[in-house]
Amino acid sequence: MEHKELIPNLFRTEYQKIVSVLCSLFGIHHIEIAEDIVSDTFLTASETWAIKGIPENPTAWLYTVAKNKSKNYLKRNNVFETKIVSEIKHNTPLNNPEIDIDLSDQNIADSQLAMIFTVCNPCNSEEAQIALALNLLCGFGVSEISDAFLSNKEVIYKRINRAKEKLKEENIKIQHPSNSEIIDRIQTVLKTIYLLYSEGYYSISQNTTLRKDLCTEAMRLTYLLIQNKSTNLPQANALMAVMCFHSSRFDARTGFNGEIILYENQDQSLWNKELIDKGTYFLSQSSTGNTLSKYHLEAGIAYWHTIKTETSEKWENILELYNNLIILEYSPIVALNRTYALAKVKGKAEAIKEAEKLNLTDNHFYYSLLGNLYAETDTKKALEHFEKAKNLAKTTADKNIISKNIEQLNQDLIDYKNKKVK
Repeated sequence: MEHKELIPNLFRTEYQKIVSVLCSLFGIHHIEIAEDIVSDTFLTASETWAIKGIPENPTAWLYTVAKNKSKNYLKRNNVFETKIVSEIKHNTPLNNPEIDIDLSDQNIADSQLAMIFTVCNPCNSEEAQIALALNLLCGFGVSEISDAFLSNKEVIYKRINRAKEKLKEENIKIQHPSNSEIIDRIQTVLKTIYLLYSEGYYSISQNTTLRKDLCTEAMRLTYLLIQNKSTNLPQANALMAVMCFHSSRFDARTGFNGEIILYENQDQSLWNKELIDKGTYFLSQSSTGNTLSKYHLEAGIAYWHTIKTETSEKWENILELYNNLIILEYSPIVALNRTYALAKVKGKAEAIKEAEKLNLTDNHFYYSLLGNLYAETDTKKALEHFEKAKNLAKTTADKNIISKNIEQLNQDLIDYKNKKVK
């Protein structure tokens, strides 16, 4: 692999590891210096490797250069000398006068875990937590994040900087969370990771590569939690199961031209069996203990969707899981999704009654569902709902799907009239 291809790959995998270790060492108030040192390390790699070629062990080379740059910075910078070095030395064994920059696998894992709990601190808004997670935990640049959020670079840049400043104002410590802190904050951490995954899976960005990257990073962060004994909790395993099941259908969700392919029309041979098996494994692991989280219920629903065959057992189980999910954590979208399962179990007439009670008149999914439910019994109403859905839909992909439904219904009307004439 050429260095021009290798460095971006290493930046994505190693940048956040080194930043996490340096941030844990320097503290939250000097986060930008840690980022500058790591960015400068990659710049040196780009310049050196272009002349001398790629070293035998590129990752080890990066770690060594990052260590040396950090130590040089500490020696020559007065601010660090007076404000930070004393604190670092305080935490360094007395018989070791050298400042230890530990880039071992264990310390990287510990530092990343500490960073996850720091970045997902509730002192920042959810959207700020996600932007910061993408930047610090996943190595995404401002332009990539602005693409994911369909926002401009200046907005994202300010959002990330404000989030960093808030962590400094609150004097948040970058440290391994205690057991009580894990219990108190694991829901916030999982929610941030879940939102990060959702940004990728349901993103309205047209950058499909980035969408998959977001999902992959969310799964990597969840796996980091599972690998650590203190955060290997049932709800973390359940979230991992949700993401494995959904990701198993990634390749089947879009066609050659990027168009969305609905579940019922997907080519099952494109489903990733390995991810389905992993999802089943993590779902099993999540069943230990007495915790029942929304992720357990969503994992159960996602599991049943890995079985393509339509059976009453499948939809009765999905409906039951949605019923419990509404009780545990109600949201209008969950209620809307439940009505689809209700239609499968108790018929469309009852589902229409329940759906119309929701009155989500600013949501195109609401009108799309009603269009589908009315399609077989009242074509005029179905068309009205699909037209409203099309007007509210934000993406070309969604508008195209709705347009196909409208075209099909109009064709059905023409066929029906022609049949009556004959």
